[in-house]
Order: sequence, then structure tokens, then C-alpha cells
Amino acid sequence: MTGRARGRGVARGRGAPPSAGSSAAPPRRPGTGPAPQAQQVPAQPIAGGEPAVNGTSGNGAGRASSRGGARGENRPGAGVADLPVTGMAQLSLGTGDARRERRVVSYRDPETKPAHITDKKGTSGRPLPLKTNYYAIEAKNKDWQLYQYVCEFDPPIDSRKLRKGLVGEHADRLFRFYLFDGMHLYSATKLADEVTEFVATRKYDDERIRVSIKRVSELAPYSETRLHVYNVMMRQILADLEMKEVQRAYFSPKGAVVLRNHNLEIWPGFKTSILQYEDQILLNLDISHKVLRTDSVLDTLYLIYNNCGKDFNRLKDLATKQLVGEIVMTRYNDKTYRIDDIAWNIHPTNTFQKRGEDVTYRDYYKNAYGVEIHDNQQPMLVSRCKRRDQREGAPELLYLLPELCTRTGLDDGMRANFNLMKDMGKHTRLDPNRRHEKMHVFRQSIDQNSKATNRLTGWGMQYSRDLVTLTGRQLPSEVILLGSKKTATASRQADWGGELRGNLYTTVPVANWVVVYSRQHEPVLQNFFNCINRVAPPMGIQFAPPKKAAVENTSIAAFLDAIRSTLDRSVQLILIVLPTNKKDMYDAIKKQCCVEAPVVTQCVTFNTLKKDRGLMSVVSKIVIQINCKLAGEAWALDIPLKSAMVVGIDTYHDSSKKGRSVGGFVASLNKTFTRYYSETIFQSSMQELIDGLKLAMNNALKKYHAVNGSLPNRIIVYRDGVGDGQLPVVVEHEVNQIIAGTLSLGKDYKPMVTVIVVKKRISTKFFAPGDRGSLANPPPGTVVDNTVTKRESYDFFLVSQSVNQGTVTPSHYNVIWDTSNLQPDHIQKLTYKLCHLYYNWPGTIRVPAPCQYAHKLAFLTGQSLHRSPHESLSDKLFFL
Repeated sequence: MTGRARGRGVARGRGAPPSAGSSAAPPRRPGTGPAPQAQQVPAQPIAGGEPAVNGTSGNGAGRASSRGGARGENRPGAGVADLPVTGMAQLSLGTGDARRERRVVSYRDPETKPAHITDKKGTSGRPLPLKTNYYAIEAKNKDWQLYQYVCEFDPPIDSRKLRKGLVGEHADRLFRFYLFDGMHLYSATKLADEVTEFVATRKYDDERIRVSIKRVSELAPYSETRLHVYNVMMRQILADLEMKEVQRAYFSPKGAVVLRNHNLEIWPGFKTSILQYEDQILLNLDISHKVLRTDSVLDTLYLIYNNCGKDFNRLKDLATKQLVGEIVMTRYNDKTYRIDDIAWNIHPTNTFQKRGEDVTYRDYYKNAYGVEIHDNQQPMLVSRCKRRDQREGAPELLYLLPELCTRTGLDDGMRANFNLMKDMGKHTRLDPNRRHEKMHVFRQSIDQNSKATNRLTGWGMQYSRDLVTLTGRQLPSEVILLGSKKTATASRQADWGGELRGNLYTTVPVANWVVVYSRQHEPVLQNFFNCINRVAPPMGIQFAPPKKAAVENTSIAAFLDAIRSTLDRSVQLILIVLPTNKKDMYDAIKKQCCVEAPVVTQCVTFNTLKKDRGLMSVVSKIVIQINCKLAGEAWALDIPLKSAMVVGIDTYHDSSKKGRSVGGFVASLNKTFTRYYSETIFQSSMQELIDGLKLAMNNALKKYHAVNGSLPNRIIVYRDGVGDGQLPVVVEHEVNQIIAGTLSLGKDYKPMVTVIVVKKRISTKFFAPGDRGSLANPPPGTVVDNTVTKRESYDFFLVSQSVNQGTVTPSHYNVIWDTSNLQPDHIQKLTYKLCHLYYNWPGTIRVPAPCQYAHKLAFLTGQSLHRSPHESLSDKLFFL
């Protein structure tokens, strides 16, 4: 099979190009010359090649790539008229030829605001003036309109690229600025005639093509299509500012910060989004950073090769594990690709077909980009094209040279490097004042750039000069209920760790427990036991002397044998002192004790216990965690709701099987929402929770009835882990399954149900007034339910935690189902209360405790167990 050269700057091929007689060989051995760094050569069109498909724009309108502008055919409103799209809608994106018409599924968030909610604003708390990272979008002329045209070709033209070229020959004289996606054209210019025709010439055969541009509509002010055009225009402005697009965000290579000690480079940039909010269309501007390696992927291969003793077979295994799935950037054109495979039998000296001639990859890069390849034995990285690009004519596989690629992002080892993260944080962890300053500079740069200002003028648009202001509310501080009828008030930083020691709400005596450890670590353990005996009694927890099980070596098998030999039904807890923090041993122990022979476990590494400094604090946390795992309660809050159950749902990808996820489901069992029933649900990537949710809800209600003697009157579900575009599935399928799980208990049981979707990955930020005119993070308990919320949703933002560095990010809550008749104030207050009840931290967290517990359960199952935990552990927080 042969390949061909494509103008995206990489050599592409369907399958492997001819090997030209070369055989598989490892990368160049050390000592044969210096390892080359990635060449930074600007991308340029390749003669005779096929450049990336761009949107056409006239008079300096700039580039609109095939992802949007005409960018993003699969996005809501892209290339379509103003359709009343809700939920999932099939949109016809015609190609000018009815025989080739494609049908694609387009998602947009459905309208979820319940009919009985006429005003979603709460009233509790004190008003708090805030700024937010949004700019208002305004039309300079009140009569400004945006028009949509349809372009038809006679004879029909299949190629979208060719259609853009034919329209571009004449559109510049018809429109000042326009966007064309291959079929639909958008402009603020209204042509005099409803149908405008002209004749264009197809260059490769000089055939004359009649082009008809027909005006079909004036886009409604808040239509999906108009918002789509606004977003494309914003991306063009970012390109005008000489920013580079990387994975749907724009970054400035000119402003790059190089961390030479860590071989890293940080590109500053922005993520933008223009959407309709309560009363106006707003531009959300969020600061982002792209982390790039300064060494090449080939350097990584050299390092792996040397570390594995120059064993080529070992190199192939380790390199595949480390690199496949990584995102790399080709520095000669600043494009990113995902590594799907490594072609060990293809090298730079192999050939592929370009315009009917055999060309080596080495010569291709030298002629197209002026890049000299230094290692002719390096393998090629394989990246699989997206199906959308394949439909546009791209080949199935792309081949990339490791020498010209750099990895993006951080690996686990880098994240564990304290000095690296500290150095990075100086540039990426921006406080509200620095963040505001960078956004202000960006806003000024638009005014100072002639291309950007001309574009805005041509479209008749302008952005507000300052950030949007609004009024939020700060909810009152919560009273924390402790043991012996003592209480504490959450501090300004929303924590109560100082008051917790010695005052646990309820405790469980530890009468029968086992400690498994390596015999060589025995001298250190006595100090650990002494600490337990000092901190546990003041907390009200009685620890009996443990049974000790010392192992003679540090193998996994030895630890598992020790656990099995000491385990019986009377054992409440097994504490394992891990010799190292290796994942395989932890996974094996958790699988043994959570699935095969169920018992509550507490793992702690030997390195943690051997440190004298701070050991008492560490042991206090361990003791509190053990108490909670055994169904004790560290603290509680006053919950005014009676006969209510809260549920948390989250998902996590199973690390052992590609395409499989695990859903964590937890449901409260008592009135203070401090004890929980838990269950896991496995699902494939093409399947949502659906049937599993119905069964889990049914089991949770039965357990609640067994504990309380009655069923709850209210059920409040917090659904976390919902990504962009997944909300319709939750609304249309999961809510029905949750309700079905209640109906299966009898026709007479009809509880009030509220379902709330929780989103953490959001770009919204809020800034509160600081000292002397500065900006500060909003205090914990800040609620925003106006201005930047969606008018079709029953939603609000909540800042529930305090951060010491950077800018706090709120969580977004969207009530998608509500028959409970709770007022907005009640839901907002309850959500904030639940953020106080996570027992791994004596302070507020970012999401309600049921969500965090569901995440911990799903994480443990997906990372270590890969099977459902034993049902005997379902009423304990064993996953803490």
C-alpha cells in the first residue's frame, strides 16, 4: 500500500508505505552523534500537496479552519439554518450533491428548567459585588443583522475545498467579511438580490461552473448559528494576534517561558467561548497554559533504550507503554497529534507515493520544511486520523518522525517532582489580580491590532472594555457538630481541623485488628503504635492491642499470604504497612481485601511512618480515617430536611480495559447524611449507566428501609462526571432510570426527586473586592445565580472552598429534574452543607460529599479492583 504527502506538514499514508528493503532497527545508539532537538520551521504549503481545508474569508477576514467557521460541522448550528434544536437533532450538512448528503448527530444542551421555577434566584446570605471573566458582546448598530446564504453549483461539486475556492474568486467583491463552510455563507452584508449568480472557472480543467448565492434567512439574535459565527470570528481574532491553535485553545509562542532545568516550555494562552446567558450574549475568556517538552520524542526513545540495557525488545515494550496515547506537537507547524502506535519497521529512508513518484520521508521533510533528519534508523510514530477528517479525504494513518515531535503535558513522575511543580506554579498559578491584568492586556491588544479591529468593524461588533460585574451572595458559615455535644464554626477558610482533635461525633471501638508488615521494619512500628495510643483515647476511640503478622520478605505473595492467614470473621480491620508505594502491591492487597476476602483495610507506606517530624499529625488523620471506614462519624451538620436521601454518582475509566468505565453510586442511610450505601456499575464506552442505575437505586432504597424502617420522602441526586455534550443522555435516559428504581418498590411509593448535574471543569471565574482596590478570591459560600447562568436552565455557581494560591474555580450546578418543591435557597444551602461532610478533610471541598465519595469508589474500582467490591462492605466507607 502506498501513502501520499499532505499539506498539514506530515507524511500521511493508508497503511505502511513500502519499506524500501529496510528492516526493523533500534534508534541510533549513544555515541554516534548528538541527539537532535526538534526543529522549529514554520509550516508552509507543499507544492502539489493538498493544504489543510480552510474556511474562505474575504478582505483580510483571516482563516477559518475546517474545525469551525466553517469549523466544526458536527457542532450545533454549524452550517444550518435556525432550527429549533433541542436534545439530539439530526442535521443535514449537504455537499451540493443530494446523492452524497450526510446525516450527522448534533448535540446541544436541552432546556431543563422545571416549569414551576419562575425565579431561580435565592435570597439567603449577604450581597457580594463580584467581577467575572466575561465580556459583553454588543452590536455597534442597533439595526445590525447577520444573513445566511446557501451556495449552489452547476454542475454539482463534491469537493468542499473546491467549492470554497470557486466562491472565493468572486465573494470578495460581494461581501466585506464573510464565512463560508462549503455550503452556507454568513455575512453582515445584505446582497441586493435574493439570488446572486456568477460564473467561476475550475482551474484544473478550465470548466466553467455556475455559482448561485441565495439569501435564505436573517439569523435570530440568539440563534445557535449566530453564536457559532461569533465563535469563529473570535478564533479569527486570536489568529490575527498571531496566536497558535492547539487543541481548541490559542497560545502565544512569543510569550513562551522556558524552564531549562526541567526541559519544559510553557506557552501562555486563552480559551474562549461565546454563548447566550440570561439577558445577553457574553464572551468567556479563560487563561490557559500549554506545557511542552523541549526535548524530542526521539530523545525519550534514546533514554528508554539506555535504561533498559540496550535491549531492543524491551525498548519496544516500554516505549509503547510510555508513548502510545500521548499527545505530541510537530514543531515545524505547531500541530498536535495523538500517538496511536509505533511503526518499528518504517524509517525516514522508507518511501511513499507523492504525485506518482516515490519519495523518502527524509527528502520530504527536507524539501517541504528545510528540516535535516539526523537519525535514519528511528521508527515512525503512527497517528490515526479522525473519521471526520477521513470523510474529507484524509488517509486513515499519519506517520510522524519522533525527531520532529515533542510531547505535551506532564507525566506522573513530573507531577511528583515538587521543585518542577513549584517552578511551574510561578507562571501558571495566577491570583485574581494577575489574572485580571492579563485579561486586560489581552483586551487592549485587540484594540491595538488593526486586523482585529477591522474585522470587528466589518462585522459591526464590539466587545465591552471591562469585565462583566454582577452581585453574588455569601451564605452564612455552618455550625459543625462534634462529639460530647460540642460545636465549632467553620473559619474564614472554611476549615475546623483545630477543633476536631478529641471531639469526633461518633466513634467505633477497634477491638480486633491486624497489622501486616515486613519484619525488617519492626523497630519503627513501636513508635507508630505509641502514637495511636496517645491520639486515639482523647478522640473517644479505643484500640485494643493488634495482632501482628510479620512477613520475612517484601514480595506481594508474602503479604497476601499473611493477610489470608490472619483473617477471620471477627477481624474488623487490617492495617498494612507497605514497604514501597508501588501500585502493583497496593492493587493486589485491595483486590484481596475488597473483593475476594472482604475486610476494611488501611494502607500506609513505611516511608510515612519512619518520619518523626509530624508523625502525630499523620497518625491522627489515620485514626480518624479508620473510624470513618468502620462506620464512625467524624463530624456532622444540622440538616433540616426530614426523611431525605442524597445520592452521589460519578464515573471513572477502568485502567485494565480500554473503553470500559466504572460508575460509583453512593446513597445516604441516615438523616445527617454521614453514613452511606455504595455500589459500582460497569459500562462500556458506548453504553451509559441506564439499567445499572435502576438496580442501584432500588438496592439503596431497600437498604435505607432496612436501616430506618421506612423509605425516604425525598431523593436528591448529584450526578458528577458529565462532560460536554453528555447532558442530553443524562436528561433523556438516566433520570428515567433513577425514577424507575423508585417505582419498582410499589405503586404507592412516589418520592419527590431532584436530579442535579455537577460540573467542575468550567472556565468561569469570579473576583471579589480586595484591599486597596485590588481583587481577591470570593469567600467560601459564595453563590451566583444570575447574569452568567443560562436562562433555559435552573442553575447556579457555588464557591465552596478556600484556596491559598491562584484563583478559585467555582462548581456549576444544574437542576435538570425537580419534583421536590424545594426553593432555590434550599437547594443552594443543602449543596453547601454537603460540601462540609467529606471525612478525608476537616474543611469544605469543591463538590458535595456524595459526589466525592462516588469518585473515590469509582477510582478505587477502576484503578485497582477492576471488579465490584464485595456486598458486605457496601455500608462502609471502605474506599476512603
